[in-house]
Amino acid sequence: MNTNNPLDSIYFISLPETFKMSEEAFKIDPTIQLPVQKKDKDAPGVFNPEEITVEQILAGILTVLAYDKKNANLDYYRSIIKKAKPNIKQELCEAAILKTKNEDYDIAEEIFLALLGYDPEDMAIILNMALFLDQRADSYRRGGLNEDADAYDADAEYYYQQAMSAESPLPEAFFNAGFFFMKQRKYREAKDSFETYIALTCDISDEDLGENGVYRKERAQEIVNNIKNQNMDDVRFKNAYDLISSGQEEKGLEEIRIFLQNNQKVWNAWFLLGWGLRKLERYSDAAQAFNEALKCGGDENADTYNELSLCYIQEKDFSGAEKCLKCAFALEPENTKIISNLGYLALAQGKKTEARQYFTAVLEYDPNDSIAANELMKLEQE
Repeated sequence: MNTNNPLDSIYFISLPETFKMSEEAFKIDPTIQLPVQKKDKDAPGVFNPEEITVEQILAGILTVLAYDKKNANLDYYRSIIKKAKPNIKQELCEAAILKTKNEDYDIAEEIFLALLGYDPEDMAIILNMALFLDQRADSYRRGGLNEDADAYDADAEYYYQQAMSAESPLPEAFFNAGFFFMKQRKYREAKDSFETYIALTCDISDEDLGENGVYRKERAQEIVNNIKNQNMDDVRFKNAYDLISSGQEEKGLEEIRIFLQNNQKVWNAWFLLGWGLRKLERYSDAAQAFNEALKCGGDENADTYNELSLCYIQEKDFSGAEKCLKCAFALEPENTKIISNLGYLALAQGKKTEARQYFTAVLEYDPNDSIAANELMKLEQE
């Protein structure tokens, strides 16, 4: 995460009344100082007022809207930028989405924060912010930056909750939040979100929903049924996940074993058992649990094969690990975590050239993957 203070990049000045912000000659209030974005060439504390451009002022206003939420003049700044750039919201939305697609996350986040500052009541912006943070967390987790990923997940959940609490319900917020909670293994929250989405769209005809809308409603119902049928919203299942993910593996394993006594066919429960055991370095027991998960339906989930491969690598069952990783790769061929583990498997087998190829492939998908970059550096130094 960026720790620099963006507000250090602006200064506040008073402009003469004759300064024009647009072709309509929008008059400014000379009693209120305006934020101005510094130029790269500006020396500290030195600037020429005659060289200030409208673009610098607008950029300064956007920076204040993004990062200075308690500024007393926010409404005034909003009125200036709205007058000078009537289509600013649409332009910023398009720019933020493009930057997100290109994985230029720092710039995308700045734009989304500016959008929130410009119109903090727009629930569509709040939902887009949640989706952005959700995607950024996934990217960091693929790159092995789990602490940053957890932080962005927490921020994403905050914005999802805001979007779901809108006075005029936003169905898309509940649908997307449902998948977010599924990734977090918060199945009770996921079920509630999908059920709310179904309720909000139940009176809309299939014709009005469109093909994509009908698919989403059917998909939501399918997930709700699956959670109910497998009792994944059970309190013990949730407790087990929370305990294991927070480092209390032994307590978490007690919870999931009690859950499994009455839910022997729930692959997610076997996966959770295997995950806890692997974290305790009980690789043989963990492998047995992951294999049970595969038998109960986890064979359609790349993470099951990936986790099982890690156990096999530790037990030096390289053949078994390779089979698992190939199955995982077939399910998710662009998953950099799986490709990295293929690299680690090659390293464990002494195949350095092959390992180099895998880590290089990871960086082609994600140039910011620190784990792959470090492994390549080690290989180059040998």
